[in-house]
Amino acid sequence: MPYAVVVGVDGSEPSAAAAEWAAREAHRSGRPLRLLHVGGTGSPAPGEPDTGGEPLPQSVLATRDHLASVLPGLEPTCDQVPGNPAYALAAAGGRDGLLVLGSRGLGGFAGLLVGSVSLRVAGHANCPVVVLRAGADGQGEDSGDVVLGLDSDQACPDLIAFAFEQAAARGATLRVLESRKVPAGPYSAEGVVYQPEVREALEAAELTRLQEALAPWREKHPEVRVQAELTAWSAGRALVEASRSACLTVVGRRRPRLHPAAPWLGSVTHAVLHHAHGPVAVVPHD
Repeated sequence: MPYAVVVGVDGSEPSAAAAEWAAREAHRSGRPLRLLHVGGTGSPAPGEPDTGGEPLPQSVLATRDHLASVLPGLEPTCDQVPGNPAYALAAAGGRDGLLVLGSRGLGGFAGLLVGSVSLRVAGHANCPVVVLRAGADGQGEDSGDVVLGLDSDQACPDLIAFAFEQAAARGATLRVLESRKVPAGPYSAEGVVYQPEVREALEAAELTRLQEALAPWREKHPEVRVQAELTAWSAGRALVEASRSACLTVVGRRRPRLHPAAPWLGSVTHAVLHHAHGPVAVVPHD
């Protein structure tokens, strides 16, 4: 059985938007869709599954029924688990699933646009986490590029593979961005060399290295059109700007080696989660 797409639902508008996105992803990929509500301690309602807690909210059940009606063949399940929402959701996807979350954010603070639960899940989960931030310009339409932020010095297979698979499934262009500043010069050489020529050669060498990092996955997914770019902007700024026309922005998160249970979101991933104009996928890697 394929690993599920798991979406956290609580009856709010952001979680309903996340459920819509997750349903399209499950329908497209052929994965099961699991709606997960965290909380409750009572008994299930008559005719409803035993969730181990109080009855599922009617708004959650209505979301399930709506998704099943608009996507024929999709049979979403609905579960309720007790515990801390961040830890329960982070555990729900396992290592090979896909977690989808809507985020209401904290409100009132320009730098705190993603809620604490979403940040904790993105920092703890062992599987990719997609966050749809309330108030973002786009909420995950399937048109647009898949944008990948990459450091070719540390080209992580899990991160690149996820981005290629998402682009292939959507028939989208994969736009790969790397922030790389070429020294401004002046350059020294034994012969007479024009400074602009040196700079162009250095930029070409950096782009070649990026292309080489992508080569194995381009061979595996020849149907995916790849657009590799170097930018002098900071990685966070470049990815946020690129997300304006993206259906999904993909960034990585390194799993801590010394303290595996500790959450870790780098500065670039943190910035993209807070400010991207559409859904962001955070992919953990070693």
